[in-house]
Amino acid sequence: MVWDAWGVPSGHAPLPEKIRTLLAQVFGVSGEPVARRAADDVPLRPRALTGEQLAALSAVVGAEFVSSEHRDRLLRAGGKSTPDLLRRRAEGPQDAPDAVVFPADHEQVLAVLAACAERGIAVVPFGGGTSVVGGVDPARGRFGAVIALDLRRLDALVDVDPISLTATLGAGVTGPQAEKLLGAHGLSLGHFPQSFEFASIGGFAATRSSGQASVGYGRFDDMIQRLRIATPSGTVELGRAPASAAGPDLRELFAGSEGTLGVITEVTLRVHPTPETVAYQAWSFPDFATGAAALRTVVQTGAAPTVLRLSDEAETGLNLARAGDVGGNAVGGCLAITTFEGSAAHARARSAEANALLAAAGGTALGEQPARDWEHGRFSAPYLRDALLDVGILCETLETATSWSNLAELKTKVTAALTDSLTAQGTPALVMCHISHTYPTGASLYFTVVAKQADDPLAQWLIAKRAASDAISATGGTITHHHAIGADHRPWLGAEIGEVGVRVLRAVKQAVDPAGILNPGKLIP
Repeated sequence: MVWDAWGVPSGHAPLPEKIRTLLAQVFGVSGEPVARRAADDVPLRPRALTGEQLAALSAVVGAEFVSSEHRDRLLRAGGKSTPDLLRRRAEGPQDAPDAVVFPADHEQVLAVLAACAERGIAVVPFGGGTSVVGGVDPARGRFGAVIALDLRRLDALVDVDPISLTATLGAGVTGPQAEKLLGAHGLSLGHFPQSFEFASIGGFAATRSSGQASVGYGRFDDMIQRLRIATPSGTVELGRAPASAAGPDLRELFAGSEGTLGVITEVTLRVHPTPETVAYQAWSFPDFATGAAALRTVVQTGAAPTVLRLSDEAETGLNLARAGDVGGNAVGGCLAITTFEGSAAHARARSAEANALLAAAGGTALGEQPARDWEHGRFSAPYLRDALLDVGILCETLETATSWSNLAELKTKVTAALTDSLTAQGTPALVMCHISHTYPTGASLYFTVVAKQADDPLAQWLIAKRAASDAISATGGTITHHHAIGADHRPWLGAEIGEVGVRVLRAVKQAVDPAGILNPGKLIP
């Protein structure tokens, strides 16, 4: 990935003329991109590892797999949120790990952790680097130095069980690599978050990721069967059966632990045969409330598609403006997307049942093209975000989830918090929202915010994000549905899990990482 934006260079392109015209009309910006620095011109914080510390790390993994090179450090200077990128584009030295270490296997990870615990070196596990909540910031905490522990060499398909339909993958396998490795066996994981092209299996597990097909295949933590974890106190191996009553499920401690309790090195996952076919259908609803009620009916009936999404009026309108219209038929209201995967007969039967429910709930069928168009561009939104940043437009996302009965109030409160905060700063905003993950009892809400950048866009967004997070917490939503806690959401976790819950996390941290070297400043209040 490029150092100061999302993705790879080939994914970036200038804004289309119609978008630049729209930005000029709505926000009064010219649409001319600002120049960005070359990577070699970016000053980094001075390296702090001693010669003895570097030698100790090299003795574990080999000198060729310990790098203090400028580019390697810069590429692991943090994640890919808008605040991350604003900080990276600012003048002055950038925070960066003092070295990048590339272990080859679980035993080397254990040995690296032991060496770092003995020498007081902080360790930030690093997968795809796609965190948007400060989860891979190279924070030293109270230590004198910090390394990025890059797991890319743990990239094997370790085992496939075609009878049980499980597969064991190394933590460094990326989303596309997983699908390729499994596809050779006629299998698929079916986990497609927006970070899919770059994020890793270990990262998915460590953040309890949720993919765009979560309605059909579940969240990533639903797929986990077994975990292998390296900690400064030793190896933890969890999961012997599909279900167990052998005390609390300790997999839940490490799935979502964000590298603060251990380094996940292998994950055994539930997989499924590669779908024979995919059926597509798009819908229009007159308003968000009607569409949300329709989605709830489908999910609670048990007729949920593989993908089920609903954009509110603002997001639908912007998508229409970007595309000209939807599938050649200009419509208003709220756009919903459904896909159905499986055998031809299974997909046909499921789509018929869901389509009847959606039509009865007030939906107007738009055909399959809008759903195909969404799938074609589903990983490209971060590139548009970066192009907007380049021309002086603030663009960022945040997400939450709640019960169906609380959904409308939570959406209203968060939208108002963002709108009021940014308007008070002299930068009125467009706030959009969609539902992308649904459950029988509730759903997620994913907000996208667009506004003209203030003189200090980082402070501008942090004020708005604080207001939105306060609204989420006060209105009964979770502070994060799938982006994780990291550093950014850490101030609100205590209110969500309570004082006793915080003490439990701290006690587990002390048990597995007594020196406190793992990912300082993340997750644990």
